[in-house]
Amino acid sequence: MESVSIQCIHMTTLHTQLREELKVSLKAKDAIRLLVVRGLLTAFTNELVSSGNKPDGELSDVDALNVITRAAKQRKDSIEQFRAGGREDLVKKEEAELVILEKYLPTMMGKDEIKKIALAKKEEFSITERTKIGILMGAVMKDLRGKADGADVKEVIDSLFT
Repeated sequence: MESVSIQCIHMTTLHTQLREELKVSLKAKDAIRLLVVRGLLTAFTNELVSSGNKPDGELSDVDALNVITRAAKQRKDSIEQFRAGGREDLVKKEEAELVILEKYLPTMMGKDEIKKIALAKKEEFSITERTKIGILMGAVMKDLRGKADGADVKEVIDSLFT
């Protein structure tokens, strides 16, 4: 009789992956990555507590991605503010942190892909007037949630009505 070995494929959650990343960052003495990972883990804990769970629990990948997306958006906003204020030193710091955060986010769609979907939705809902742009934006964002940057979607949809 032949024995069959069954391999168990264990997929780690993003939360677990970041806990491991913390250890690696500590050993590597990578200060920026350590700062970002610690910040994310703290944000994960805050998210757990605010949703009524125990702080030592585990966030689902969907919730973890929402937290990471928020952190990335905060960095982008900060970069804009610091650039406007002429603080290039802080811009560089925020950009370095953003690069690390983006490693954990799924690849976002390009504007060409967004435009195809937006045009299809525009046709599907028979939207011809700029006054209905909110309906189109809502429909497209519903389809592209987590796959495209909201600012890119807005820019593409605005361009359809110029």
